[in-house]
Amino acid sequence: MPRRIALLGFALETNGFAPPAEEAEFREKCYLEGEALAEDLRKPAPRASAGLSGFISVMDAAGPWEKVPVLYTSAGASGPAEQGFFERCCAKIEAALRAAAPLDGVYCCQHGAAGATGDQDADGTMLKRIRAVVGPNVPVIATLDLHANLSAPMVQSTDLLCAYLTNPHVDQYERGEEAARAMLEMFAGMKTAKAYIHLPILPPSVALLTKQGPYADGINYGQTLVGGPILNVSVLGNFSLADSPRNGISVVVTSRGDQAAADKAARDIAGRIWADRHRFVARLTSIDDCTRMALAAGRDPARPSLCFADVADNPGGGARGNTTWLLKAFHKAGVEGACFGIHYDVPLAAEAHRLGEGARFTARFNRAETNEYSEPFEAEAVVEKLSDGSFVGRRGTMATRAGSLGPTALLKIGGLRVVVVSVRNQAHEPMMFEHLGIDLAKVRSLVLKSRGHFRAGFDEFFTDDRIVEADCPGLVTPILTRVPYRHIRRPMWPFDPDLQWSPA
Repeated sequence: MPRRIALLGFALETNGFAPPAEEAEFREKCYLEGEALAEDLRKPAPRASAGLSGFISVMDAAGPWEKVPVLYTSAGASGPAEQGFFERCCAKIEAALRAAAPLDGVYCCQHGAAGATGDQDADGTMLKRIRAVVGPNVPVIATLDLHANLSAPMVQSTDLLCAYLTNPHVDQYERGEEAARAMLEMFAGMKTAKAYIHLPILPPSVALLTKQGPYADGINYGQTLVGGPILNVSVLGNFSLADSPRNGISVVVTSRGDQAAADKAARDIAGRIWADRHRFVARLTSIDDCTRMALAAGRDPARPSLCFADVADNPGGGARGNTTWLLKAFHKAGVEGACFGIHYDVPLAAEAHRLGEGARFTARFNRAETNEYSEPFEAEAVVEKLSDGSFVGRRGTMATRAGSLGPTALLKIGGLRVVVVSVRNQAHEPMMFEHLGIDLAKVRSLVLKSRGHFRAGFDEFFTDDRIVEADCPGLVTPILTRVPYRHIRRPMWPFDPDLQWSPA
């Protein structure tokens, strides 16, 4: 009989300081249940994670099998999931798994940093409930974002946790493929053994790129150990703003039944990362310096164009995506040739759509916002272009995936242009601008509400030496001494600089 494998996922990167993520937010961004999930995954540009597509591709190539689509939902990065919605999702997953029994495997396409308003370890809870339904002998494999906050229940409830290797995350499809290959090995009789170490290091988000730096070195070293008895090495950088006991870098090594080999590799990797802890630092550029740089780029076309990352207002980390610090500074200074995006402001986008293209009006930013960082700003504007916000990604983390910004407006404010959207997203895909007719090659200064994923989408326009990480106030600041933590474990580096630790 063909193997029957359940496909599911509850993906949320929880910011412990952001407002709760209600059911409406999940449904607005991605909620697919049963046949709706199966139909989505048959599309050339699905909304569900590319990890599911990668898993399916390997299983299809291996021979006949039966997909059991259960439920996949994602709110991206936001506050804790509303507890009732999380409980309903778990109950639906449990009921679907029982109805589909017997199953041969379960693939969970997670983020790994999910919390709920009444449960800081939503991932661990969900995976435990899945294991309780399917029993100890059915392979349960989960792929994770490398910003996952790992917990012992997550490790104990699965046969394999397989984290992304890239940041920006451009290997989701490949990790789905890896999960499928591992499941095929388990069908052939392989049993896994796991070693898990939690390090007391809380790194800033901007220090977790994988092209270079201490995190890249840790991941790359771990991959040199893969092979033979070692099935997978995952180094989880953590999501620093979860404000959870799960915060901190984690290492999980999965072997083909060799516990001693897994333990040795995990200790080795963790020890190297601990020795490198002083390299995990944030280096940002002041608003005044950013403004001077943008002025110079706008005045002299011979200078290289620049990309400014507003890292503290990254919706990909749970921020509102609407702070106006750089917008105010650039407007006041008379910067020319700059483009801002994507600014989340539902009332402003709706007003622009009511007025129509070509209309002149006073644009009032953040008129309905209550967040302390969402300061108001007013300026005379022209509605340059309108759209419904639908697009298909062409590069980086969103390549081939369908996306929606909701009703969207391109506003011209003096020498600046601002993309205003109705669905909160980070700006990490060129089509978010290009679908409005913006030629990014001609933009002198591009300001993005993103922390790092934009690097994979905009690298054809901006090399690393032309990217500036701005030091603005915001809900997801990488300057962790500004964060009012309440629930992280202590002692923790760098808050306790004299901490002595060794992997165990």
